[in-house]
Amino acid sequence: MKTNQLVGGLLALVMLAGSPVVAGPVTNAKKAVAKVTSYTVDTESSQVNWNGKKVTGEHFGTVKIAKGGLTADGNKLTGGTVDIDLRTMNSTDLKDNKEYHDKLIGHLKSDDFFSVDKYPTATFKITKVNPKGGDQYDVTGDLSIKGKTNPVTFPATVKVSGNKITANGKASIDRTKYDIRYGSKSFFANIGDKAIYDDFTVELNLVANKGAASASAKTK
Repeated sequence: MKTNQLVGGLLALVMLAGSPVVAGPVTNAKKAVAKVTSYTVDTESSQVNWNGKKVTGEHFGTVKIAKGGLTADGNKLTGGTVDIDLRTMNSTDLKDNKEYHDKLIGHLKSDDFFSVDKYPTATFKITKVNPKGGDQYDVTGDLSIKGKTNPVTFPATVKVSGNKITANGKASIDRTKYDIRYGSKSFFANIGDKAIYDDFTVELNLVANKGAASASAKTK
């Protein structure tokens, strides 16, 4: 009886030794990784529009983009940075009045406003993108002007098609957060109808191409 038990035990060991080892759950399976694609802003096709208002009227114009880039995962915007060249600021509402145009732009570039000689570039860097459905987003980023940085959030329409991204959005900006106080009722209560409103708007109209810079950007 003992001999039979010993033989049976040996047979069982042999069978176990020849059986495949069953592993536990696979823990090193590759995780899905977002595929981020970079796009370079075409500075010739892109444009920034600005609008500032005062008690007695308003002025509006354009300013050029120095350089920039956007990133996307598939057809979804994920990030980006845009540098705006404040030296290119102009007023389109005064295009037919060169004397007044140059006076206004000179004032805007002075230390009363943007101190362009010292701070020639404004930068917007995306920090958060909140998809709202379709091609609609809420975009949040850090806007730097005159060496000061503040968060800005605005709605945007972003379309990713093939090798191109088009993005359009309008932000309202409180200039006093960037130490631009000239003509502000928030700081000069008795200026009457000479007051300039604290908020101004900037509208970004961007075109970005996959991988390639615009001709103007390459030569800078």
